[in-house]
Amino acid sequence: MKRLSTLSVVLLASCAATGHPDNIETKSGDYGYQAQYRDIEVSRADAGFLKSARLNSEICLPYRGGAYGTKVSGVANTLLGERLSRNDLVEVRIGNDEDLGGNYVVSRDGTLKIPYLPSIRAQGRSTADVERDLNTILVEKQLYDTAPLVSVRIMDVASALVGVSGAVFEPHQVELGGVAGDQRDVGRQEALGASTEARNLSAALRATGGVRPDADLSAVELRRNGRLYTLDLRGVFQGHNMVDVMLLTGDQVFVPSRQCFQDDLMRPSPVSPPGVSVFMSNLTQPATGNAISAIGRNVREMPYGTRYLQAIVDLNCVGGARASSAHRSGLLLSRNPMTEVSIAIERDIEDMLRRADRDDYDPYILPGDAVACYDSTLTNVAEVARVLGLIGVGLLLNE
Repeated sequence: MKRLSTLSVVLLASCAATGHPDNIETKSGDYGYQAQYRDIEVSRADAGFLKSARLNSEICLPYRGGAYGTKVSGVANTLLGERLSRNDLVEVRIGNDEDLGGNYVVSRDGTLKIPYLPSIRAQGRSTADVERDLNTILVEKQLYDTAPLVSVRIMDVASALVGVSGAVFEPHQVELGGVAGDQRDVGRQEALGASTEARNLSAALRATGGVRPDADLSAVELRRNGRLYTLDLRGVFQGHNMVDVMLLTGDQVFVPSRQCFQDDLMRPSPVSPPGVSVFMSNLTQPATGNAISAIGRNVREMPYGTRYLQAIVDLNCVGGARASSAHRSGLLLSRNPMTEVSIAIERDIEDMLRRADRDDYDPYILPGDAVACYDSTLTNVAEVARVLGLIGVGLLLNE
């Protein structure tokens, strides 16, 4: 039994030596990515309500686009219309001419190639622009004495390859739009005038994980054919129609950063993440796994804008018998998307519940975060006792 006693001391010492994780994001006076990451203060000193937005905004850079509602330079009206892109399918009609008329695909070089005629530039241009050029060419080539009736209409919109970088969660090149053959609506296709929302700017931002909370939506940059356009997307969070332009293959989108966390961007919108996938680990006691504790899987979907307290309730970390379940703790694992520094924050759940009125201690859950729960002190002691009992029985059987 002497060996068991020695082992007990070692195990208990190991439990006692386990401390809270070090975390540079919670240092006093430095709020890190979220002001809500800082260490919790449960006293009523300097108590206040709904302070997190103000705390986070103290380090924000000014909006590049200026005050909301001002005219943004560089945005031409032509950018807002429908434009042709590579691989788009168009129908061309030239009077009653059955030789030149027909269905054509915008070539890889961005031109429309009609037999016997020079290539017509189509990439980034409207159907009306192509119609004018086609009329001019027909007269110049003396195929017609006077300009005939010409019609160019989109029959099917192709997918577009677009690069998205900057303050989005997953910057990369994305393919937008495109419909599988078995999903095509033939009736709509035959009606001409095809269009799609799948090639819009908002679709590109969602496809790259959505805009981050530090994004500067006042001056989102769109580069097309060597020209820079600046778009103000702030209206999407204020109930107004955003400037949602149709993108083309080769476009480059850049979302600048204000270098601060903006609480008002942490809500659903056409440019926000569709939701948050959170990696979760539940208690050892009373549940031996996520499925038994009604989690059902290791990754859980949560609405964008979910906070830490909501997440730990969703994880079944709160409640139960107060005598045995109180003073649990929850661990939030995240990553600062601007610095790529990992974040580990352990909070006493009872302290959080006592300060539930302080939003400035309740962090938002970001895409890819992980949340883990630790058992109460009483449960930990009981678990140590159970392990020691099993070891003791094993030692007695060996003797």
